[in-house]
Amino acid sequence: MSMIDDFLADAREHMDKSVDATRGKFGTIRTGRASPQLLDRIVVDYYGAQTPLKQLATIHAAEARLLTVQPYDKSSIKAIERAILESDVGLTPSNDGQIIRLTVPELTEERRKGLVKVARGLAEEGKVALRNIRRDTMHDLRELRDAGEAGADDEHRAEDALQKLTDEKVKELEGLLKAKEEEILEV
Repeated sequence: MSMIDDFLADAREHMDKSVDATRGKFGTIRTGRASPQLLDRIVVDYYGAQTPLKQLATIHAAEARLLTVQPYDKSSIKAIERAILESDVGLTPSNDGQIIRLTVPELTEERRKGLVKVARGLAEEGKVALRNIRRDTMHDLRELRDAGEAGADDEHRAEDALQKLTDEKVKELEGLLKAKEEEILEV
């Protein structure tokens, strides 16, 4: 029986990580509000090395529509500005020699709808990941049964528990998606 419990615990852990990963991806979607996570995917060419922006600077949401980026090394300001301009965040940097300021503009209705589609796509990827974890665990459970290490009743109970877990995690993802959609569509 402990073998089955191990498989279910492993599935829960993987599903939790999958939901957390999707939550993290949602953070990189721009809304009308300034959020330091918007810049998480930005990588800067720093002395020939591709370095994540958050390792080169302090990123702060100073106001609802303003992000400030304060580089640890002032000589990297130009490289950081270039990386922000070349990224897909759609923000234009301005600096005073010390701090880079990014004003987050209002989103157009069309852009909001596009971002909702992006969020739905990310949620769907998360659901696919959850279903893949369920499929792999079901496979492991069947192998246990076929090897004679678990009875058909035990396997069936474990599959029911696995399905409940999957449904619970899918519901959690849908809740995250609903919250993100509301945040995007909020004017």
